[in-house]
Formats: sequence, structure tokens, C-alpha cells
Amino acid sequence: MPSAMPIDADRSALQIVSLVKASGELELSVASCTVPEPGPDEVLLRVEAAPINPSDLALLLAGADAGQLEASGTPESPRLTGRVPSTASLRLRLEQAVPVGNEGAGTVVEAGSSPAAQALLGKLVSVAPGSGMYAQYRVLRAELCLPLNAGATAIEGASAWINPLTALGFVETMRRERHTALVNTAAASNLGRMLVRICLKDGIPLVNIVRSAEQVSLLRGIGATHVCDSSAPTFLADLTDAIAATGATIAFDCIGGGKIGGQILSCMEAAINRKATAYSRYGSATHKQLYIYGGLDTSPTEFVRSFGLAWGIGGWLVTPFLLALEPARVAALKQRIADELTTTFASSHAQRVTLTEALHVDTVQRYAKKATGAKYLVTPNQGV
Repeated sequence: MPSAMPIDADRSALQIVSLVKASGELELSVASCTVPEPGPDEVLLRVEAAPINPSDLALLLAGADAGQLEASGTPESPRLTGRVPSTASLRLRLEQAVPVGNEGAGTVVEAGSSPAAQALLGKLVSVAPGSGMYAQYRVLRAELCLPLNAGATAIEGASAWINPLTALGFVETMRRERHTALVNTAAASNLGRMLVRICLKDGIPLVNIVRSAEQVSLLRGIGATHVCDSSAPTFLADLTDAIAATGATIAFDCIGGGKIGGQILSCMEAAINRKATAYSRYGSATHKQLYIYGGLDTSPTEFVRSFGLAWGIGGWLVTPFLLALEPARVAALKQRIADELTTTFASSHAQRVTLTEALHVDTVQRYAKKATGAKYLVTPNQGV
């Protein structure tokens, strides 16, 4: 089998795993594994960079409090333990050492016999297999690889899947459901800034919700017009004004808990009613749609039904959305990401860590805060 950069003869490698025991104890460690040879339609990726996203933290920590983790082992072979609040929803993963890391980038060093796999040999690609990217090597299906354009780096391509396709998915959903403008929460994030750039480029009105005056300045600095600070005393009035100005009737919320989703729907209703000419006991006839796609706030989701009866609330995930799209459209979205990787879809990372550094207790506590502008990048083969 041809190889671009052969793996060691014993095919051993390191990876981060998360284990939840039936007792409720969480154990995080860097484990040794044997790397299989790729099948006919598979490739072997030498992982060079993988981001730590909120969805990764959910799998890594399984709900455990990062502030209560205890360290043992050695700096070269760290081990962290903690307690999960409940094992009820974790039944199917109990007593399993689960590999972590949703996406990343690296070089294809072995390829299966199929033409699609062979075409990727030696290529730098971005991938999102859904797990196992905090590892030195990863075998995955060739169809999950997005070849990066010449001149791109693994660092630039590490976050080329989840955030870019999510942001593009928002716009695609908006158009397919016949809305003309949208609202996004936690808009100062890497994903939020991508959405700002997409909407500016495509001429789509966008309302951004952030949580501080500093984040307002950040988004205005990259060209955002409508930015609402949820910590401001005038937030609801500002949000209603922005929605009225844009005509936004669809929103994507990654906060999930608390009042923000209901507030968005209520402000949409208030903005629509500014143009109403007659009273209706059922509220406006304009459909207002809220999609929740994250859980930055794990408290209960609260709604005060002050937005009439023409509304919808649902969950939104990028993978099911892409599976429902026509393959040609998915390919077009991926090609746009590759072509605009360092502009529209550029990501920033606060710090890079090795596999072992990623499990130092103080490091985990820092990236578990999920603070804006503090995304970490794991570099599994750094220093190896």
C-alpha cells in the first residue's frame, strides 16, 4: 500500500480518551492505541491540528465540573478524574474509553485501494469524523475529507468544517424556509464572526446578539451593522429596533437555556406589529422561527408566550442538515470553504497544546470556560 509518510512499524499511537465509569467517576487520559490499516475507501490521517469546540467539551467532560478535576499520573502521562452529575443519559457510553475530538486537519499518509482514497494520498485535508481527532493518527472514510487548496496550512484548516458549515447552514436554512434576514446569539464567537462575513459578502441582513460592549466593538470593527448587547439595560428595545430594521424572522441560538430564545421571538412579534393595521387576538400571522443549536447555558429554557401563535421552536444540528441537502449543494458549500479559508472562514486560536498539555488540569479549566477569543488548538504530533 503506498504511503506518503509511513507510520511506525508497530503502528502504535497516542490519543485522548474520556471514560465514564458506572460509579459516576470520570477519567481522562492519554492512551496508547494500535492504528489499523485503512480499508479500500478509507485513508490514514496524520493529525496536525484539532480545535477544542464546545461540543468536544460535552464529550470530554460528560457534564463534570472542570473546576473539581483532580490530577494524577505524570506530566508525560497525565490522568484527570472527576464526578459526573448523573449517569442516566450516559448509559450507552459507560465503561468505554471514548476518543475525543470532532474535527481537525492533517496529511493523508496511507490510502485504501479505491480511486477516491488514492486521490487523497499525500494531501493536506480537513476532516470532521465526529470523534477521535485528539490523536496522532486517525483512520476515516475518504468522503469525509476536504482537500485544502495549495498554500493552506493545517492550522488554518483545523476548524474548516463545523463552524463554517454551520454558518453556511444557517443561511441555507434561512433561504429554504423563505426568510430574508436572521438573528444569531453569541455572535462574537469564531462562528459568529464567520456568519458576519458571510452575510456581508452575500448581502444578507443580520442581527447579532453579544454579551458586552467590548464584543459590540469587535463586531462593528469587522463591518457588522446590527449588534445588540444583552447586558445593556436597553437590550430588548435595541433588539426590537434591529429586527424591525432587518425584517429578521428566523433566529439561531447556541445559548439554549434561560430567556434569550423567548425574548428573540417576542421582539420579532413586537417588530412585526409596528406595521400592523388591525388587532388580532392570535398575534401576527407572520411565522417566526427559533432554532436552538447549542447549550452554553445549561439551565432550563424559558418562554413567556408573548409572540402570538405563528411561531416554531426546534433543534438544529449541522450533520443532519447536511445529510438532507443535495450532494451537489454540499460539495459547493465545501468548495466555498476551501476557497475562502483564510478570509470568510478564518478562525483564531488563543493557544496550542500537545496531547499531554491538553490534560493538564489548569489548561482544562481554562478552555472549559468557553470564553470568546480563547479557543484552544490541540497539535497531537507536536514535539513527537
